[in-house]
Amino acid sequence: MRFEQVAVAGGRPLEIRALLDRQQYADPLGEAAAAGISPACWPLFGQIWPSAQKLADLMQTWQFGQRRVLELGCGLGLASLVVHRRGGNITASDCHPLTENFLRANLRLNSLPEIKYLTGDWTRPNPALGLFDLIIGSDVLYEPGQPQALSAFIERHSAPRAEVLIIDPDRGNRSAFRRCMEQLGFVLTETRLAAPLHDGAAYRGRLLHYRRGMPAE
Repeated sequence: MRFEQVAVAGGRPLEIRALLDRQQYADPLGEAAAAGISPACWPLFGQIWPSAQKLADLMQTWQFGQRRVLELGCGLGLASLVVHRRGGNITASDCHPLTENFLRANLRLNSLPEIKYLTGDWTRPNPALGLFDLIIGSDVLYEPGQPQALSAFIERHSAPRAEVLIIDPDRGNRSAFRRCMEQLGFVLTETRLAAPLHDGAAYRGRLLHYRRGMPAE
């Protein structure tokens, strides 16, 4: 493992425990395999991704009030930590068996209280999750089947009046996801993101802002 300080726009940096690199794999009980996670994808949850940093920045200024917020595929939980630190009603979710362990460690590193965490496998029902007013995620469209699976999951867990915020690093599956979301009644506003990361590294992506049952911008 490694420990890193991650900057957040307009807020205190986050202290994060992450996997050391992308070469690691350990699934002695077969839990990851049972969740459909391949050895090649196993370490991805434990990395600090550029789009996750962008989502954390966005959550530092987004107005969520008392709405129920769900982070999809939270990984190390950067955005969830920011929402939680601001007093938001956040539930973090992921399908990786080690995500909760890393999330709890990162809460302790940042002196934050416990957070709601539930398994969020997009292909399997989880009635315990319930409905959310705001659903957020970053870089969640990197495989061809994800637009259909993710949009169906969002449909199951979004309130009649809901917003969905996805930070996408210009993945090719974005168009298929847009079509799926439109069929479910969501209207898209797309914003280009080109500002560099806090360390000066280049970033190119988009904020996909979907609304249903709410006035357009």
